[in-house]
Amino acid sequence: MENMMDTVGDFILFYGLKVLIAVVIVVVGKKLARWLGDAVEKTLQKKEMDVEIQHFVSTLVYYAVLIFVMIAALGQLGIHTASFVAVIGAAGLAVGLALQGSLANFAAGVLILIFKPYRVGDFVEIAGVSGSVAKVLVFTTELNTGDNKRVIIPNGQAMGGTITNYSTNDTRRVDLVMGIGYGDDIDKAKRVLEEVVAADERVLQDPAPTIAVVALADSSVNFVVRPWVNKADYWGVHFALTEAVKKRFDEEGISIPFPQTDVHLHQVASND
Repeated sequence: MENMMDTVGDFILFYGLKVLIAVVIVVVGKKLARWLGDAVEKTLQKKEMDVEIQHFVSTLVYYAVLIFVMIAALGQLGIHTASFVAVIGAAGLAVGLALQGSLANFAAGVLILIFKPYRVGDFVEIAGVSGSVAKVLVFTTELNTGDNKRVIIPNGQAMGGTITNYSTNDTRRVDLVMGIGYGDDIDKAKRVLEEVVAADERVLQDPAPTIAVVALADSSVNFVVRPWVNKADYWGVHFALTEAVKKRFDEEGISIPFPQTDVHLHQVASND
């Protein structure tokens, strides 16, 4: 009986110590995981990363460290962890294959949040859709189109194609093509165009506007009108100049050709 009690005592002492060490590993490891997660988040904050990627990366670090802590605690209890590692690896591979498209969108989202090809509020063209960026998330980018539709684009498509950001630079060039008739005075038309452009206070003087003959088309002599404006004034100047040129041309008697077809009828003598 005494030997049995000694054996039980040794058993409790041996495994009790292992359990105690395992508990200490879990407690200390959990605090270490939390500390590392917070440290990573603070580092990303100093680098001015987006809030979404700060939270995601810090959470990923926390759970990755926690998994290693749990495996270490189980090993301390005498449980063989090789099988657990194999199961976790197989599960990770299966999940990766099942979520291949989502992981591609996630990877693209991380790149967008890090390199910032566009930001919230920018007017962009992505995957053939133009609009103002409403949200940049880890998996998707949301745009508000000009007619106020919300379009959600997977980040994989956004990074896989051409991104046109109209808001990155402070200025933009307005490109207009104005045609006059072949019988009209080219010098007069050019002077009128220069006056119309100069009359709009939103047009920048530097760089100077470009007004020149660009083509001798089938039914018109075409001018390019290319003034520079602040990006916020682009569409306002575009619409205003188009209207102002038409009114001035009418006042000055300068024609604006339009497509027309002349039909010639020939009478054929009858054989009867």
